[in-house]
Amino acid sequence: MKLSCLYEEGHPLKKHLLSTSAIALGVVAAAPASAQDWDVSWGGFFSSHIAIVDTDSQIPDGEGGLRSYDGDGINFLNTGEIIFTPSVTLDNGLTFGVNVQMEAQNSGGGSDGIDESYMTISGDSFGQLIIGAENSAGYKSLVGAPGVTSMYINSPSISAFIPLSSVVPFSFRDAGVSSYTEVGGNNDVNRLTYFTPSFNGFTAGVSYARNNRGNAVQGFDPAGQVNDNSGATLEDIFDIGLSYSQSFGTTDVTLGARWGTGAVVGGAGGDATTWGLGAQIGFGAVTIGGSYAENNNNDLAAVAGNTSSTGWSFGGTYDAAGPWSFEALTYQGEYKTGASDEYTAYRVGASRDLGPGVDWDIYYVYAEAEDSANTVDGNVIGTAINLSF
Repeated sequence: MKLSCLYEEGHPLKKHLLSTSAIALGVVAAAPASAQDWDVSWGGFFSSHIAIVDTDSQIPDGEGGLRSYDGDGINFLNTGEIIFTPSVTLDNGLTFGVNVQMEAQNSGGGSDGIDESYMTISGDSFGQLIIGAENSAGYKSLVGAPGVTSMYINSPSISAFIPLSSVVPFSFRDAGVSSYTEVGGNNDVNRLTYFTPSFNGFTAGVSYARNNRGNAVQGFDPAGQVNDNSGATLEDIFDIGLSYSQSFGTTDVTLGARWGTGAVVGGAGGDATTWGLGAQIGFGAVTIGGSYAENNNNDLAAVAGNTSSTGWSFGGTYDAAGPWSFEALTYQGEYKTGASDEYTAYRVGASRDLGPGVDWDIYYVYAEAEDSANTVDGNVIGTAINLSF
């Protein structure tokens, strides 16, 4: 049986399509194999980072003042998931599957550790239907600056080493820190998504979510009914995604675009929107790319303390002959809170392929967050071992 999983900088980029491995599970059929046999597969990833960190930071002291952040020196970060992907292909050609992702750390995926959890129905001429707690078609369609290492800056990940969130609102799916946006920053809520089959490299997708409550949770919990719009800040969330991927000789082209909107609950007709564009172009061993995105939260700012933001990424990679690949990229974000809050990050690094599903990263990151009164910045020199299985 085969498995595969995605290791992502906020998105399934080409470099992070992990290798497949053969896994023998204890599923034995009494009859010869047929199209109706379940493929009970699983996989995952795990990354361990060790970094030397130097920060110049003041963070809230819990009493209305500020204190120095004591984070200099050797820091550690582990991140990973176990991903279960059973599926069955029927004689009519349709494949029915499940994707359940369990976080490897207690801080992820809520109280039970489950993050994404959804069903898929797919076929060559049918396309793909996704039902459950997963990101939208718009999010899944976008691309950004390419990279080869796993300390992500087009993402809130770098805040594990530098306390950037003490200065700017580090919302997870928001253009201020990542071009891989969602409407109002919602993430992995229950939704219905459909992607068309690929037509000469072109794919379109559309999503609908009732509201922005929950993350892989049931709808019958009396304390948090996810179908109760009165407990949400957004409702009737629609997303559209377009993507194009094609090769022309030695040139590879990948394009992505997204747009989404949601009505603010109790917002007297107000709404929140997001849109973004991204591209990657590969010329042999060199790939360059970038992205631009906006979150326009309008009435949501008054409802949830959310703010409008913009951000862009740009960078390139070089896949050298042999096991090494190299990168240089940046992310620049800005929040519109009356004053101008900004997030800026730069990363250079290299990754070495050590074997099937094993690579070694080395990287340097400089990141800074600034509002009208405070600045937090830091330097990170790190290394990581990334396992995918």
